[in-house]
Amino acid sequence: MIKPEVLKEGDTIGIITPSTPAPVKFKQRYERGLRFLQKLGYEIVEGSCSNKSQAYRSGTIKDRVNEFNELIHNPEVKAIISTIGGTNSNSLLPYMDYEYLKDHPKIIMGYSDVTSLLLGIYTKIGLVTFYGPAIIPSFGEYPDMLPKGVEYFKNIVTKQKSAPYTLEIPNEWTDEMLDWNTQTRAKKMYENRGWTCLRKGKASGKLVGGNLNTMSGFLNSQYFPDLTGSILFIEDSYKDMALEERLFSMLKVSGIFDKISGLIVGKHEQFDDLNAPFTLNELLLEVIGDTNIPILTNVDIGHTFPSHVFPIGINIELDAEQGKITFMEDGVL
Repeated sequence: MIKPEVLKEGDTIGIITPSTPAPVKFKQRYERGLRFLQKLGYEIVEGSCSNKSQAYRSGTIKDRVNEFNELIHNPEVKAIISTIGGTNSNSLLPYMDYEYLKDHPKIIMGYSDVTSLLLGIYTKIGLVTFYGPAIIPSFGEYPDMLPKGVEYFKNIVTKQKSAPYTLEIPNEWTDEMLDWNTQTRAKKMYENRGWTCLRKGKASGKLVGGNLNTMSGFLNSQYFPDLTGSILFIEDSYKDMALEERLFSMLKVSGIFDKISGLIVGKHEQFDDLNAPFTLNELLLEVIGDTNIPILTNVDIGHTFPSHVFPIGINIELDAEQGKITFMEDGVL
């Protein structure tokens, strides 16, 4: 396993837009996110797709992969953070310069559709990648990034906390969606009722996962990791009960539930239950069947805020009954 160096004040962060052209669509929020990183003490290098737009994507596949490869070849850039997710980051997987990144490791961070890049890099070269905040939805929050979000970011990439340590459950959270171009108030926060033990048990293993819907775009390819013995984390956004049954069943028929040692499920942003006479947790148990692994749900990871940062590839311990996730090692050197 390869780990990047810790991020220090004064370091340079490169910005990628591997899918949705969000910097063009949400320019004010994008610029606010960049300013926030600068206030934290970092220099910024904007990628070549930051000002491009082709309907649903920032640029051609070649444009987007060149943006990524240019930043990993830039010796000044110590970390690369995505502007947002989207739908098509998996198009970049065959063309990324994995070998150069292996020899010159950097912090690679994002979430949602960027799952494909994070898992692809981890699978191909064993580099720890980071499921964490993106520029526009996270760092660009109005009026500022949530304090707990900043804390969780620093805990991981600046090693503000050193492993081993157990993740805290934030007191409040939100998934309120406001129009990013007209937002004039902070999002409403809700009381956090904690994390839910769906199936008791303890497990240890490598933490691997990401956005469940995105996984369908490269599952069982050379860019998808072997999950044997891993603790899988999954999360999703704006999906409904029918689609989640299809996605849970995708993991079932792929044999993934039989390989992993434990399962962590993140809070689902703006979930639509379609008035089903059962809950999402009940559906998950129905699909998993008799597979006896510890399961912890409603965890603060992914599309709701604040969200923890999960270093993909580190060893962790999961105690579902106690609702505890413990990082046994740091994600950075």
